[in-house]
Amino acid sequence: MKSILIKDTTKEEREQIVAESIGNISGSCDGCMGGLAEMYQPYIDGLKEIREINMEFRAHYESGVDGPEKSECGYKAY
Repeated sequence: MKSILIKDTTKEEREQIVAESIGNISGSCDGCMGGLAEMYQPYIDGLKEIREINMEFRAHYESGVDGPEKSECGYKAY
């Protein structure tokens, strides 16, 4: 299997990797697949590896928290 790392792929190859992984996004009827494709745009643009995007998504999904909230003395712990 060929590497899917940004350093080993072109933008066109990354677009194809995402398209093949997600499937037919234009044929979805519930509208969620478009958002899924957008989620991987940083990978396509060469900004984040797929692993990083998946880890960020998983961390948000498990916690349900977008991030720390600012308080007067710093950040609130959850």
